[in-house]
Amino acid sequence: MVPLFRTGRRQALRLHALRLIPLAIPALLAGCAQEGDFGRPKTGAWNSLIETTGTLAAREREEPASAFPFTDEERVLRDRAWRFLMPAAGHDAFTDILANLTRARVLPASWRTDDPAAYHDTLMAQSFRSPVSRYRRLSEDIGTDARLIPQFAALAMRVKEGDALRLRSLPFAKSLDDGDVRQAAMRVAENRCLIAWVRFETGRRSRRYRYALEHLLIEAPGPEGVSVEGTLAALDGRRPLLDPLVPPEAEARCGLLPEAEGVVAVAAPRPIVAKN
Repeated sequence: MVPLFRTGRRQALRLHALRLIPLAIPALLAGCAQEGDFGRPKTGAWNSLIETTGTLAAREREEPASAFPFTDEERVLRDRAWRFLMPAAGHDAFTDILANLTRARVLPASWRTDDPAAYHDTLMAQSFRSPVSRYRRLSEDIGTDARLIPQFAALAMRVKEGDALRLRSLPFAKSLDDGDVRQAAMRVAENRCLIAWVRFETGRRSRRYRYALEHLLIEAPGPEGVSVEGTLAALDGRRPLLDPLVPPEAEARCGLLPEAEGVVAVAAPRPIVAKN
């Protein structure tokens, strides 16, 4: 039997989330999905509202959502994750809003389906005078991801070490009640699922970049494809830095995959550009 105070708390959270979600949408329309420096979200007055709404919505879905305050490194980890959880190329405003609502956990991560053509379609829909600029933009986007993965992985490792200290300390903290222990466990799960989410999205981004390069080489062949291929290889070479941080099945456990999807082995991609 569920205690009455817990039932009342859940109802209060539900009502609070329903009140806040409509407020988050105009907040995003105000520009909170804009990228700041170093692949982090641009700061704005509405960001805390969106994050609060996402936390309440995640609790309503019974996903891990701790009430504990973030440590400095946990907060920076979430800022660093922004780069990989938002579309690699700018989309229309509505798509960016949905992406930011998903990143903030207002919407569940599993609702999105993988569209390998999405990046290419957006890349080519933007106005340009020369196809060289498309190769350059593709190379810049891939290169930025490749540079930021080691930084994210190092930060994630420090967060994991903090979580290990948190869990080791639980048996010795005699003043904690069951609620405190639960909040600690949820924060650890939150952190691990965020790392798994970034790992999952870097794989998707790599596939979208490869699709874009393959199609760009057919649509507008040029020697620039060779350097882009090298940049993509660098990205794929750094993605394994994320593998030891969470178990292989973490994406499925964290609800990032549609239920019908299983874990399948993906063969290493063959080079796109063949040198004579």
